[in-house]
Amino acid sequence: MSRQRVVRVLISLAITAIFALQAIGALPALRFVEQFERWTYDLRVIATLRGGVDERIVIVDLDEASLAEVGHWPWPRDVLARLLDQLFGHYRIYVLGMDMVFAEAEGKSILADLDQVAAGPLGEQPGFQDAYAALRPRLEHDRLFAEAIARGFVVTGFTAAQREGTHGALPPPLLAPLPDAIDRLPLFERYGVTGNLVELQAAAVGGGFFDNPAFDPDGVYRGVSLVYRHADALYPTLSLAVLRAMLGDPEIGFELGQESPPELDAIRVGDVRIPVNQQGVVLVPYRGRTPAFRYVPAADVLAGRTPRAVLDNVVVILGTTAPGLYDQRTTPMQSNYPGVEVHANLLAGLMDAIQPDPEVQSILHRPGWTVAYELVIALVLGLLLSLALPWLGAAFGIALVIVLAIVVVGGNLYAWSGHNLVLPLAGHLLLLLTLLLFHSSYGYLLETRNKRRLGRMFGQYVPPEIVDEMNGRGGNFGIGGESREMTVLFSDVRNFTSLSERLAPDELTALMNAFLTPLTGVIHEYRGTIDKYMGDAIMAFWGAPLENPAHATQAVGAALAMQARVSQLDREFQARGWPALAIGIGVNTGTMNVGNMGSQFRMAYTVLGDSVNLGSRLEGLTKFYGVGIIVSADTRDAANGFAYRELDLVRVKGKTRPVGIFQPLAPLGEFDAHAAAELAEWDLALAAYRHRDWQAALDHMDRLPASRLVEIYRERIDNLRAHPLPADWDAVYEHKSK
Repeated sequence: MSRQRVVRVLISLAITAIFALQAIGALPALRFVEQFERWTYDLRVIATLRGGVDERIVIVDLDEASLAEVGHWPWPRDVLARLLDQLFGHYRIYVLGMDMVFAEAEGKSILADLDQVAAGPLGEQPGFQDAYAALRPRLEHDRLFAEAIARGFVVTGFTAAQREGTHGALPPPLLAPLPDAIDRLPLFERYGVTGNLVELQAAAVGGGFFDNPAFDPDGVYRGVSLVYRHADALYPTLSLAVLRAMLGDPEIGFELGQESPPELDAIRVGDVRIPVNQQGVVLVPYRGRTPAFRYVPAADVLAGRTPRAVLDNVVVILGTTAPGLYDQRTTPMQSNYPGVEVHANLLAGLMDAIQPDPEVQSILHRPGWTVAYELVIALVLGLLLSLALPWLGAAFGIALVIVLAIVVVGGNLYAWSGHNLVLPLAGHLLLLLTLLLFHSSYGYLLETRNKRRLGRMFGQYVPPEIVDEMNGRGGNFGIGGESREMTVLFSDVRNFTSLSERLAPDELTALMNAFLTPLTGVIHEYRGTIDKYMGDAIMAFWGAPLENPAHATQAVGAALAMQARVSQLDREFQARGWPALAIGIGVNTGTMNVGNMGSQFRMAYTVLGDSVNLGSRLEGLTKFYGVGIIVSADTRDAANGFAYRELDLVRVKGKTRPVGIFQPLAPLGEFDAHAAAELAEWDLALAAYRHRDWQAALDHMDRLPASRLVEIYRERIDNLRAHPLPADWDAVYEHKSK
């Protein structure tokens, strides 16, 4: 085994050890894994939602419309009494759970005032006491409400209080005092509790707390504390209290594991087993996004507008969604989930557990042995990948990790859907991803070491894309090439020989470095490849080794940018006492042969062909026509984003086919109206010249500023006027020299 592979294996095992320690809770610094686990739980919940509406449970809603019709909250207790009588008497519901608390008496001060009036002089009036005795019972709303509760089958609610102690009446506890085994469990505890009025609680069949201390650190309600402690007694949540009322108040049992100290595995309500964690928290079996249950406005119940079939023999939870009263919670499905629906989802899951249906997912369970499961799977995955990935290439390594991820996720979903087990998932997926990223990065660093070496060797000549391709080929370059359409550029410093004679050798070297470096940067900026430097000349091309459909456009753009950069350099050279430089640039587009060519002693990535030679000829014509850039007609046609001035139709030395040559002036977006007018005038002059209308051509030229190009055509016209034209004159000018 090579040293590099040994290093990779050891680092992989160290990463595996970190995740193994996190699995057993020994690394609290990796809290993000726990949050990721919560997110994957939410995704699994969302992916397996049953959907639909559970018609066994109905929420009677104190909604905004009901408050507008009946009055603001709190409603008078006699109205609530009528609401209960409607539910149990008219609609014949099964059981009612109240997601609210009635901790204070209503109208106590009014009755006291009336009692005081009855004891005074007014009470001595004839008939007053009889009338008052008949009226007073109708004003005792709390008593009326308690009697309505007693006539029905009602489970009250109570909640945590800011102050310690018991405030109001609580239902009988599930256990009191707590046995030692239960007392040692880490159950949630409330030191202050607010209950209902004594007469209200006494009339009810039970009660349960509706606040939930078991929300996760991110504020999401994934589970509900099924029981909590208060004053050395154990009390149920509202959903559990309703279930017990439905089952006739069976005894509560606690299943403890064999660990030391023992952990809580489940709570039994008679024969119904409810899986919980050691804090007594049950995972809520959410049915779907709200509304997952039927909502009935409380005002419609009071008025009898709700069809009887909707409420007949159902479980009702009295809750609210009205603004200001809305009990909103964050759940795995959405962030504004009604709190009353959390109770309804849990109650539906508990009802499903009474007669389990294999086709219906019951309450999920995260058993205590999942810690050992997470540890074992992490060690197996880590060891397997640590021994396999150093020998596999990137593609096979990714494939192996994907296969393992599919196996882990598939097994997890099978346990979830088939056995209602919530097994850890996030740590395993993060371990797979971390090991894959590590080995991919390690391999990448090794591969890029050669790439950096090639970059140092070739980076000053070619753009990074070529270095990437050379590295991809492993450094083995053949002599052969390929033929493709490309664009070549030649640039040369004018009168360089005379300029060089005026400078000392070291100054000339410094000048050329200061000149060629920025021009090379311009070519690289426009994605060109430097073919070679020939003294003061530069040869570059576009379209290889990477395919580049915009090769002509980028070459013309680079030529214009090079001329602009030279103008900037003139000011810098003048400050250093160097002569100003001028360059001519020739650009041609056509089919060329490109490849890594040379011998076993030296090779170069270059282009060859007639199209390359024509580019060199065009550069030579720039001085003759007095322009900075000349491009061929093929380049002009391929790079149509610029304004061009047609210069001539020429036959260069060594060619028989005439070539149209053009001067690129500027990108179309930067070409102003004045320049466009001059260009139009020149086009008219050139057209008249080619139609042998010499005088018209001269008239148009008279309206143009003086230039070397205008001077050339004036001389031609004078010469053509002095000599008879041949019959086959085609306006092509033949250049005899390079």
